[in-house]
Amino acid sequence: MAIVVNMPRLSDTMEEGTVSSWLKKVGDKIEEGDILAEIETDKATMEFESFHDGFLLHIGIAEGESAAVDSLLAIIGEEGEDVSALLDGGSATPATEETSETEESQPESTTEAQTTAIPEGVEVVKMPRLSDTMEEGTVASWLKNVGDAVEEGEILAEIETDKATMEFESFYAGELLHIGVQVGESAAVDSLLAVIGPSGTDVASVLAASSSLSSDSSPTVEKETMTVDIPPTTTMESSESVTATPIVSTANTSERIMASPLAKKMATEKGIDLRQVQGTGEHGRIVKRDIEQFVPGTAATGVQAFAPKGQESSEDIPNSQMRKVIAKRLAESKFSAPHYYLSVEFDMDAAIAFRKQYNELPDTKISFNDIVVKATALALKKHPQVNSRWFDDRMQLNHHVHIGVAVAVPDGLVVPVVRFADEMALPQIGLQVKDYAVRARDKKLAPDEMEGSTFTISNLGMFGIDEFTSIINQPNSAILSVGAIVQKPVVKDGEIVVGSTMKLTLACDHRTVDGATGAQFLQTLREYIEQPLRLVI
Repeated sequence: MAIVVNMPRLSDTMEEGTVSSWLKKVGDKIEEGDILAEIETDKATMEFESFHDGFLLHIGIAEGESAAVDSLLAIIGEEGEDVSALLDGGSATPATEETSETEESQPESTTEAQTTAIPEGVEVVKMPRLSDTMEEGTVASWLKNVGDAVEEGEILAEIETDKATMEFESFYAGELLHIGVQVGESAAVDSLLAVIGPSGTDVASVLAASSSLSSDSSPTVEKETMTVDIPPTTTMESSESVTATPIVSTANTSERIMASPLAKKMATEKGIDLRQVQGTGEHGRIVKRDIEQFVPGTAATGVQAFAPKGQESSEDIPNSQMRKVIAKRLAESKFSAPHYYLSVEFDMDAAIAFRKQYNELPDTKISFNDIVVKATALALKKHPQVNSRWFDDRMQLNHHVHIGVAVAVPDGLVVPVVRFADEMALPQIGLQVKDYAVRARDKKLAPDEMEGSTFTISNLGMFGIDEFTSIINQPNSAILSVGAIVQKPVVKDGEIVVGSTMKLTLACDHRTVDGATGAQFLQTLREYIEQPLRLVI
């Protein structure tokens, strides 16, 4: 009997996935455990195994296409089995040409709109949702011009999301008839991005049909309709920012520098010689962030190294999608959760001596951050109220300890999670945190490595910050801000001596953590940090 395989939910925040590649084709024999496909989420590309034996009878989502969780991904059954009844059942939404008749019964479907009101062979390409948190995308560069031939699988554009700048492939073949979002412009998900179809198509009628079929996208279409009337000469003049090739020639024709069109445009505006820039994109390609982060040793030819003294200057840097999402989530946390703060100062002399002795052991090295993570984890076990999570309908008291460790990355902040931190040895915590930090900056963390935290620690002590407060990482109920260890005069046994102290601030959600509860947690934390032998016995 045939089995319907739906798009899996590969993380707790995943709403849709993109099929990067199929490792099996229709007609192939499938065994349980075989890799069916590689599926891309907003955070990683993951292999998806088959849980069933049989033959691959139908593929519902073609390579490069995206679909919502629980959409029909594939059908597995006996060789030659008729699956037409499953396709006609309407419980799934296959995104291939085979299921176009099924999709015609869904009024809101893009496929229906294209087949019933838009000329045959013409495809309206919408702004894709490339991550579960993406609400809009910014076109970093177009790799095709209006009038260019487009083959299925070719890169149409580079689109910047809240997580990364990603290449967007065409799922259709034809001529690029219209560009709806120009380089550097942003548009909401599902806004009209481009039109692909046969040469000579009446683009104005396609845009009008698209507008009438989707009231939500009408503002975008009106804007795009205006661009249709731009004379060909104007299009040619602006082709530098919408170029068909990412290869930039230097004065030496034998030397070619790989750079995105947007990077080339920004370099020209800033007077940067691309030969001095180290590319961090694929195959060493120079991309937008390389230009933004470039600090020249000397100015490029014909450009002043510094503005004249006393002259005002500024530049506007568009907010990245990651920065927009961080801003939105922090604002929601700050203004929805009633924050209050408890500050303490710990004596670190014993912890300093403990760390020195510990690091004298062979092949062992721990940091003060490792000590704080371990001590916090043990204290949370004794105070589950602080280790809780707030939801609109309930409060979840966690008896396991998963500590999120805030890591700064070039575009913002990510919080990988040290799971069961209370059960880990200090060196294990240190190795895992270091591994997370390296992979976070390379955007190589898996989705499940950034999910499920019950408490968060943010440490700015290594930057010389003595004391600060943090915004709670919801749905957690608290976050601990860790400052630097400083030497100062302290009173011990009635005498003023030089001692080492560290300030910590606990931000609490008053809906779950009362003031006395937070204070008791900090008392327990003090016992572990000021008596560090308790961490290992």
